[in-house]
Amino acid sequence: MSAQSSHRRILLAVTGLSPQIITETLYALAVAREEPWIPNEIRLITTVDGAERARLSLLSEEPAWFRKMIGDYQLPPIRFDADCIHIVPAADGALLRDIRTPGDNTCAADFICEQVRELTTDPDTELHVSIAGGRKTMGYYLGYALSLFGRPRDRLSHVLVSEPFESCWDFFYPTPYSRVVKTRDQSLADTKDAKVTLAEIPFVSLRHGLDERLLDGASSFSEVVSAARRTLGPPELVIDLPGKMIRAGGVLVKLPPSQLALLSVFARRAMENRPPLPAPMKEVPDEEWAERFLAEYVEILDNPMDGRERTLNSLSRGMDGDYFSQQKSALQRSLKKALGNGALPYLIDDGGKRPREYRITLPASAIHYMPLGENPKPGTRADKTGFPQDRDQEKQVGRT
Repeated sequence: MSAQSSHRRILLAVTGLSPQIITETLYALAVAREEPWIPNEIRLITTVDGAERARLSLLSEEPAWFRKMIGDYQLPPIRFDADCIHIVPAADGALLRDIRTPGDNTCAADFICEQVRELTTDPDTELHVSIAGGRKTMGYYLGYALSLFGRPRDRLSHVLVSEPFESCWDFFYPTPYSRVVKTRDQSLADTKDAKVTLAEIPFVSLRHGLDERLLDGASSFSEVVSAARRTLGPPELVIDLPGKMIRAGGVLVKLPPSQLALLSVFARRAMENRPPLPAPMKEVPDEEWAERFLAEYVEILDNPMDGRERTLNSLSRGMDGDYFSQQKSALQRSLKKALGNGALPYLIDDGGKRPREYRITLPASAIHYMPLGENPKPGTRADKTGFPQDRDQEKQVGRT
């Protein structure tokens, strides 16, 4: 990253009771590097006590360490004022004095996640994120949030301070002149002899795998993590026909009977390692396709005979290409709406070339039939897939 970047450069950090992290990191970025990275703005996430420490030590008239550092190294104006300090709110809206309980940690995670999401949504920003300060969980959440939302131009780091200046309250940055301070062990040291370096931390950006809704709107930390897991984890499809639902990547999705029936046609073929299917021809009813579809459809209905009669009327001469395309398109839309970018493994694939042949690309081991949240209806049995099947229905309509 270069100081000549056209993006608005933001240094984002978390701190607890050590506001020195701000000036130390700024020194490492803007002074110590051969190619300086000078932020236009600094933002701080902290607690009530941390905000007070930062205000008194960095922004007050005296000691005014932030203003002094700008002057000592003749840095250009950098926005850092009270409005740039963001305090983590508690669940009830009050501001947190410290982060100690599981509930406090959840609030911190959600707040940090939203701050990073908001900053990375702006295409004109470039972030440098420091995880050197604050409680360990705050640094963890900040680093994880950047992994979830960060872009290739964003960076993550930890600042390193040489002994005996680390954890020395009176040390804020290496001064270009002699300044003697008392260290932790009550000895004396000159701040011009201090060494401050930056350890950049590589991170894997998961942004491309997140649903646009998560990128554009506020979501909890756990929701975003779950979405990333669904995208990156091994896919699994569980189908509950009587329940009219599926579980895809851990997400329960209710589907209309016709869409669910079509999905089940391809799911069973994938479980049996059978080849892809061509769609019915346009305006040419296909009896085999209708039979295949109805075999799944009747297992979904609460009242099989009534629903089967209505569907048989529309498919009495077979299923044509228009009916297939309508149901497939509706199914794809439903899956994408419910799963976002995580829908891809569960969509009906057309093979990508002509003639089109359709299938689900999931391996057989990733597909299961079982009830989801409800008990099987009385009078049913489980087949080898673990899914309840009605004996009479099986006699009426066979599978192909």
